[in-house]
Amino acid sequence: MGYYSVALDMTGRLTVVIGGGIVAERKVEGLLEAGAAVTVISPCLTGQLARWVKEARISHVARNYAAGDLAGYELAFVATSDPRVNGAIFHEGRKRGLWVNTADDPAHCDFILPSVLRRGELTIAVSTGSPALSKAIREELENYFTSDYDALTKVVSTVRKELRQRSVVPSSQAWECALNGELRELIHRGELTRARTYLLDQLGGKPS
Repeated sequence: MGYYSVALDMTGRLTVVIGGGIVAERKVEGLLEAGAAVTVISPCLTGQLARWVKEARISHVARNYAAGDLAGYELAFVATSDPRVNGAIFHEGRKRGLWVNTADDPAHCDFILPSVLRRGELTIAVSTGSPALSKAIREELENYFTSDYDALTKVVSTVRKELRQRSVVPSSQAWECALNGELRELIHRGELTRARTYLLDQLGGKPS
C-alpha cells in the first residue's frame, strides 16, 4: 500500500459529507468526535443526522450533489451508491486540491479510514487494506485497552499541563519509569487523585 499514516487535527476543519444514509451517519459521528465542522449534502437524512441538524451540530444542504459543492471545504467524504456521482466528486476534489474519501470505492479515494478504537484521549487506528480484518483486530484490541486507559490519559494530560506551568521538563526516561505498575494499579482502583500526586512526585513536580 502507498499510504502514509498521519493523525490529522480536525478541530474546526471545514468538512463536507455527501450522502445522508447510515454510512454517512457513521462518517459524521467520527468527524464530530474529532471536532470537525461538518456540512451534509443530501435530500434525505437518517433520524440521527436530522437530530444533529436540529441541535445545530451539523449544517445541511437538502439536495443532491452538484458541481461546485466542494468549494470552501478541506476534506470531502462521499457516501452515495452511485458510481457516477462518486467519480464526479472525486474529480472535482482533484481539481480543487481537496482530499476525498469515498466509501467502498478505493479507486475514488485520496485517503482511506482505519478502524479506530478510542479511550478518551487515546486513539488506536488499525489499517490492513481489508476493512473486515481491520475491524476484527480492533475488536480484539478493545479487550486489552480497557476503560482504565481513558483515566490514564486524563491523568497524564493533567500532569503534563501542571509540569509545563512549573517549567519542569522530565526526560523521556523519567516518563517511562513513572508510567509503571504502581501508577497503573492506582488508576485501576479508581484513585485518580493519588495517581496524579504519585506521577507528579515521580517526575519532579510538586503536587498541589
